[in-house]
Amino acid sequence: MARKVYLDSAATTYVSSEVMAEMLPCFNAIYGNSNSVHSYGRDALAIVDRARDRVAHAINAEKSNEIYFTSGGTEADNWAIRGLAHANKDKGKHIITSVIEHHAVLDACKMLEEEGYEVTYVPVDKTGLVNIAEIIHAIRKDTTLISIMAVNNEVGTIQNVKAIAKIAHEYGIIFHTDAVQALGAVKLDVRDMEIDAMTISGHKIYGPKGAGCLYVKNGIKIDNLIIGGSQERGKRGGTLNVPAIAGFGKAVEVAVRDMSINQQKIKAEREYFLKNLKDKIPYVQVNGHPFQKVNGIANISFEMVDKESLLMLLDMEGIAVSTGSACTSNAVEESYVLKAMGIESEFANSAIRFSFGKNISKSDIDYVIETLSKVVERLRSISALTKAGRK
Repeated sequence: MARKVYLDSAATTYVSSEVMAEMLPCFNAIYGNSNSVHSYGRDALAIVDRARDRVAHAINAEKSNEIYFTSGGTEADNWAIRGLAHANKDKGKHIITSVIEHHAVLDACKMLEEEGYEVTYVPVDKTGLVNIAEIIHAIRKDTTLISIMAVNNEVGTIQNVKAIAKIAHEYGIIFHTDAVQALGAVKLDVRDMEIDAMTISGHKIYGPKGAGCLYVKNGIKIDNLIIGGSQERGKRGGTLNVPAIAGFGKAVEVAVRDMSINQQKIKAEREYFLKNLKDKIPYVQVNGHPFQKVNGIANISFEMVDKESLLMLLDMEGIAVSTGSACTSNAVEESYVLKAMGIESEFANSAIRFSFGKNISKSDIDYVIETLSKVVERLRSISALTKAGRK
């Protein structure tokens, strides 16, 4: 049986033992409905409140009531884009976002366009950085919302969120950021960064799937997401998933607590991987910003190699990687992120995302490099491009 190595932590992570320990009592010992007024409900509510406090503290929110629990990043992004746009439409119906946002943002914007809103999709440069000059140029009198992700999930480029938020506020515009890939990788301080609304999720940081939140600064108007209950201050009705919320709160706390030591280890893993990769495999290209990027993501193009074939052969050898976002990885078309960056089709169609977790060892990486070398050589030997005379 092949060795198994997981290099897809940007898609999801396992649930850590600390988080699991936080969740377990909520399944049978403390099982009350957190909206009930009796002692069982109060015990459950105390767990929810503790999780809310943990998240608020981790991102330096002014008040814990600025944290609204959701089922994850996609729901929170949808709520942010549509809820903020609808609640502030009296001021205008123009939104600015980037061409490389997660589809949870892009598709929400498309829905708003069908409702009569106008959306400007600003470009990025070849490193995946959003062009700030284009944002300034796109601002209009009726612009009410700017949404730019903190870290791109395919190439790991870190956006200049603080600068963009400052520009937004100079024009009286609300600023939202999708920080799902940023939490635990970079410092997030919503007050220092002047963020009005921010999306985070649990399953990227060793927490449970199905739990995340939307931070909304007090005073910012946002429409209700789900009606029919008083939960989440009436903004999102429905019985709260107490075990998942408990795990999410703990995961956020641990991610911020251990960020420095985890990032040192992950950076060392990635640098060791890239050095050995370049030494042993010719004709590779690293996509994304060379410096302004998170440590855990390495997007690599292998010339003269089909990415789907490479992914499948690696999977047969027990190595889990991806061709991009898990939300779009079933599609075989060219990555919209790499295309927006101006990456040539030959490189975009051979790009694999390697994303590192805190439990990867050097021996794991050695195995990956050894296997990659063999698989890439095999695929190139049958490649039409190679046969055409690549020198």
